Amino acid sequence: MERTKIGIREAKMHLSRYLKAVQNGGEVIITDRGRPIGKIVPLEHDEMPLSERLKQLESKGVIEPRRPRKEFKIPFPIPVANEIAQKFLKEDRDGDY
Repeated sequence: MERTKIGIREAKMHLSRYLKAVQNGGEVIITDRGRPIGKIVPLEHDEMPLSERLKQLESKGVIEPRRPRKEFKIPFPIPVANEIAQKFLKEDRDGDY
């Protein structure tokens, strides 16, 4: 891992350059008048938000994107001849078996 020490002014002027180095596994130590005050390091995979980890795994082809759910279609009622269903319902409701 490459370690770089820079001052605050340098960090402000070339932040994107140093962030690229961090993305590539480097480490940037920020100093104030030569005294270290902070460090920029890459995130560990466990520290990355779940949505970002999923996107990364999808881009690598490890997992596939979620497919939309199929709609559940209710079938049409089955026609019954001679009003048999109505007779069964009436018997059930009346309690006549």
